Amino acid sequence: MPAKIIQTNPKPFERVEVEPITLDLIENALRNARTEMDAVLFRTAMSPGIREQHDAFPMIANSAGKMVVGQFGSFIWGFTEGYDGDIEEGDIFLTNDPYSCNGAVSHLNDWLTMKPIFRDGRLVAWGAMFGHLTDVGGRVPGSLPTDAHMIYEEGIQIPPVKIYRRGEVNQEVLNLCLRNTRTEEWNRSDFNAIVAALRLAERRVHEICDRFGDDMFYSAMEDMLDRNYQAMKAIIHMVIPESQNKFYFEDYIDDDGIGMGPYKVACSLWREGDVAIFDFEGTDPQSVSSVNFLLNEEMFKMFLGAFTINLFDPQILFNDGFYPLVEVRIPKGTILKPVRPAALSCRTHMLGRIFDIMGGLLGQGAPDALNAAGFSDSPHFMYSGYNKDGEWYQLYQIGFGGIPGRPVGDGPDGHSLWPAFMNVPNEFLEAYFPLRIVTYETIPDSGGAGLHRGGNGVSLGYQFLEPGEISIHDDRWLTYPWGVNGGQPGGRSTKLMVRKDGSKEHLPSKCDKVKVEPGDTLYFNTWGGGGWGDPLKRDAWKVAQDAKRGLVSREGAFRYGVVLRDDLTVDEGETKRLRERMAGERGEIGMFDRGGTVEELKARCKAETHLDPPSAPVFQKWMRRDAAVAAE
Repeated sequence: MPAKIIQTNPKPFERVEVEPITLDLIENALRNARTEMDAVLFRTAMSPGIREQHDAFPMIANSAGKMVVGQFGSFIWGFTEGYDGDIEEGDIFLTNDPYSCNGAVSHLNDWLTMKPIFRDGRLVAWGAMFGHLTDVGGRVPGSLPTDAHMIYEEGIQIPPVKIYRRGEVNQEVLNLCLRNTRTEEWNRSDFNAIVAALRLAERRVHEICDRFGDDMFYSAMEDMLDRNYQAMKAIIHMVIPESQNKFYFEDYIDDDGIGMGPYKVACSLWREGDVAIFDFEGTDPQSVSSVNFLLNEEMFKMFLGAFTINLFDPQILFNDGFYPLVEVRIPKGTILKPVRPAALSCRTHMLGRIFDIMGGLLGQGAPDALNAAGFSDSPHFMYSGYNKDGEWYQLYQIGFGGIPGRPVGDGPDGHSLWPAFMNVPNEFLEAYFPLRIVTYETIPDSGGAGLHRGGNGVSLGYQFLEPGEISIHDDRWLTYPWGVNGGQPGGRSTKLMVRKDGSKEHLPSKCDKVKVEPGDTLYFNTWGGGGWGDPLKRDAWKVAQDAKRGLVSREGAFRYGVVLRDDLTVDEGETKRLRERMAGERGEIGMFDRGGTVEELKARCKAETHLDPPSAPVFQKWMRRDAAVAAE
């Protein structure tokens, strides 16, 4: 049954007219409050994942739980519908269990906190924040086993619980959660930092209400949601024509960490009236391993909003106002809607691939606005063990790669999937962990060739100074990040271990418990973004500039039909002849270039990657989406 919100003042808020200047003042005050929440968290957390990389997502929502400012969309409505208890002033709720909040968080490392904000006995808003904690127990350091079969192997599961009741912390429950971790001090600090950010949000909401009045604040939030609704309505009409034809697209994650793959995500898109419908019928059943992603329908809407707003009008305030304009259908029992207790710890690859799916779908209605496939992942690197003083160390770091070529220009090199994420400084890594960074550079030619070049991936070389174990989470080692409108695919990811004795070992993209010794070096190479548009039409001068900057090699310039001299200047005559010959030989340009079919890529896998191709996925009978499962 839904939660019971205890309000001592039953008077409803009144919708009043908000002048445009007042609306802008309140909007920017909320934006600033959201930024301050981040600042408080990053300055007081201890783990590098939050403190340095900013793997956390704040939100301020209205009294109904709709996100007004934030980044990850609202999960509060789903929480209030599923929480069987009272919600009172001074409460703070904690959960990390994806199955208890319909995927509002998607793996156990994400600790989600929610704070109702009351004013004069009435619920006026919500503050919320979740962050990735370095470790929550489980059978491997980092709590992200690549080959887990059930969620019980991944760490402690915290159902929605009042971690603060009427302002008082539930210390026994908190101690229980912190005991089930290898990084208790970090987790305690990160949790306290998250709570401090929530209190900051509460304070700023009260200050805005003190200045403008409760009804004005309430009405301004409603106006901001309405404005987003109207803007997204226009965008949806622009890119999704209403017709009998449905757009269809599919993409893959390469493997599941236990030797099977690829796994297909399929989606169809059409519009009925004002409503865009995304139907994931045809997606593969859930995996026996941990690459499943419990996709919350509201979260997908958030992905869609972030993708389209940033593409068409970045000035629009991103919030939940447009949600009624989108319907999401995800069949139960698929890899995007797994059934408990399916493992979820490697869900980041499927999560990221959703952005490529959206790009491939939306662009079919507006090819000039089509994006190539890019760095649709947050690959993880983990290194842990005991140092020479017998102290435990544990590193969790997110890798960066190439953003796709876009209609407006080249994709950035060495960037995160999430725009707000930051890189961990090499000085920080070397100061706090027993390793040295021997290489940190973009990988030439890893961005797909195109009129607009795809961004390059990154090579990060870790030299280990103490014995320990590493874990790797990555993808796109088999399939390519595809190019569009004549653009070529980006380069794949690779993981190369060079042992102290000089021997080399090509590691799989998903592996745990890889032992390392002092002097061993791991080259963690991420993938690039696909190219956009005909590479033969790219200004040859730009290709030469890319070569001088180390982004494109002299040999790689031939992909653009450009001949460079030894001094990296353009040979105009040879370039003209080469481009004419290439244009005559290549044939018709397609909308998508995947670098080959799955079957072709598997056939070439060993020769191109030094790794054996994955076998076809095997789905247990109870995981198949038969009529009984679908009807539940």
